Amino acid sequence: MAGPASAADLAFVTSQNAQMLSVVDLDSGDVLARTELPGAPAPVAYDPSHSRAYAISAETGVLSVIDEAGTVLRSKHLPTGAFGIATAPDGYLFVTEWYQGRLMKLDAELNVLWSVPTGHAPAGVATDGKLVATADRDDDRISIFDAVSGKLKARVTVGKHPYAVVIHDGRIWSADVQSNTVSVIDLAEGKLIGQIPTGSHPYGIAFAKGLGFVTDQYAGTVTVFDAGSLEPMRTIETGDYPEGIAPLPDGSGVVVAHWDSNTLVWIDATSLAITREIELPDGPRAFGRFTGRQQ
Repeated sequence: MAGPASAADLAFVTSQNAQMLSVVDLDSGDVLARTELPGAPAPVAYDPSHSRAYAISAETGVLSVIDEAGTVLRSKHLPTGAFGIATAPDGYLFVTEWYQGRLMKLDAELNVLWSVPTGHAPAGVATDGKLVATADRDDDRISIFDAVSGKLKARVTVGKHPYAVVIHDGRIWSADVQSNTVSVIDLAEGKLIGQIPTGSHPYGIAFAKGLGFVTDQYAGTVTVFDAGSLEPMRTIETGDYPEGIAPLPDGSGVVVAHWDSNTLVWIDATSLAITREIELPDGPRAFGRFTGRQQ
């Protein structure tokens, strides 16, 4: 299928069971391309400023580089525990390694520039270009590193089994799967400043219009909270086993991938209503920042 012909708001959604990646036009809901990715792809990150998406196949540790037409440009074998992935504004990549407990920094050619120890079983990773945060699941903490050197800056205890981690508005936010909370860390101070209750087994976090949105895997819901006051606001039923969540590039809301429903759902941040739903290949996960505006 042909790729996008003009600039658009795009999503790159990994479907782990179908071993596929879908390129979705977020304005129309059209699927622009479907690309086979062997090895159960799950983590994904889109870097619109460099017109590239990156996906990791969980069974093999293969990192694939995909253009906006859905074409695989190249790939690299990483350790089989390669898991979370995040892109920095300068084009560098950060990847967590689950089994060895490490954080890797890669350049645009996929060369590993450095590798440093994290806590046990690091899952999600996030960066603002200056700092990098990893969710060290089995240590119940977040590790914070200097993005240039890899030097450890701080370690902060959060809820039980943090999985996804996001840097937003001067704070680090973690989805704590087994304590059903979102933990909030002040980025400058490196200290825990609050926790927000969620539904069962929170998986991913995204922000739009001053609100936080959290996918609750076991509840089939999205928890909505005020990102300023940290107060919960509402719970939205969205589908079976919601996992990956990311903001719409125009700031109007978020999109959610559902592992069991095989759907991608749009939520408006003003009305908190579901505005669109499309079907995707089996097992969409999209763990990471999978949306962006084409440059």
